[in-house]
Amino acid sequence: MNNATYIGGTEARLHPNQSFLKWRFVQVSLLVVGIAIFLSLIFLPETGLNLLWNLLIPVAPLLFVIAVGVWRNICPLGTFSLLPHHFKFSKKKRLKVKWQGWFSLAGVLLLFIIVPFRHLVFDSNGPATAIFLAFAAIAAFIAGSTFQWKSGWCSGICPVHPVEKLYAEKVKFTPPNAHCSQCANCVIPCPDSSPPTKRVKAAKSRLHRTALCLLTGSLLGFIWGWFHVPDQAGAISWGDVLTAFAWSWGGALVSLAIFLIGRHFLKKKYHNNWSSLFAAAAVICYYWYRLPALFGFGLFPNDGVLVDLTASLPAWWVGASQILVVAFFGWWFLFRGRHQEAEWAVRPPFAVLRKTRR
Repeated sequence: MNNATYIGGTEARLHPNQSFLKWRFVQVSLLVVGIAIFLSLIFLPETGLNLLWNLLIPVAPLLFVIAVGVWRNICPLGTFSLLPHHFKFSKKKRLKVKWQGWFSLAGVLLLFIIVPFRHLVFDSNGPATAIFLAFAAIAAFIAGSTFQWKSGWCSGICPVHPVEKLYAEKVKFTPPNAHCSQCANCVIPCPDSSPPTKRVKAAKSRLHRTALCLLTGSLLGFIWGWFHVPDQAGAISWGDVLTAFAWSWGGALVSLAIFLIGRHFLKKKYHNNWSSLFAAAAVICYYWYRLPALFGFGLFPNDGVLVDLTASLPAWWVGASQILVVAFFGWWFLFRGRHQEAEWAVRPPFAVLRKTRR
């Protein structure tokens, strides 16, 4: 028997059981690591904050760009949200297209609300960050307990999902979908197993288009503004809150205005290129500031330092690292062939099979 199953002419490739079990091992391992980071935020706050914000989070955008399907398979919150399905007590409610749009928009708005709070609380307060992660885990678990497969959290309200959609245009690796043993069409089109252009063309609801446009246009300025605010320690004033949100949201509004004006004057056939330019600029902006900061060369030297190498690295290292960031991501988004666009993960067999080729 051939290892491809067909429904209405659509191929659904099977993933080997051995590979599936390996992914399960990695998922459980990362879930244990996530719990360990959570506990360290409470009992060893400095260590927990360093592991979360200065090790795990800086790697995530690069992984989204190159192989977001790998992250979708191993994300601890994603694994936690799907436990109700794996243990057979999820209600598996089908999420209507309109509510999929609302969830998508909510994910973008949550991202823009949560991230400025890093400067105010989460970057410097381990227990507060642990409480935030606990609420996120509860929300993910409730979403998985209520809605069909990934539709509620991983492909719905998760605030990281919009960034995955923006950055993962030309992934290098397409792993098997290690969460879905069968495809239930919980989200149409499936973000995991549809190439980006198909997802964009299928976003016909106004809410989906609004969420996509808002994130694509705003993220560049949002990131730029975020890096121009220092982390706060101790008591926080209303002025600190205003500063944290004004820089991020102000930058977001400026870049969104530029994005919309450009779309207005550009021909429709260039809209995808314009979006790719903003996606590239956003990830370049992130690593332009974040990579030097990891080693003590940030705008605010005490913020976001993984290892302080200011006494070891030469001064020209910062400029060299930024040039490499621009060169790599500029090539990846703008000059790497469009034919290399691919789905994030291999689609598993459909839940209802109609005919099988022998």
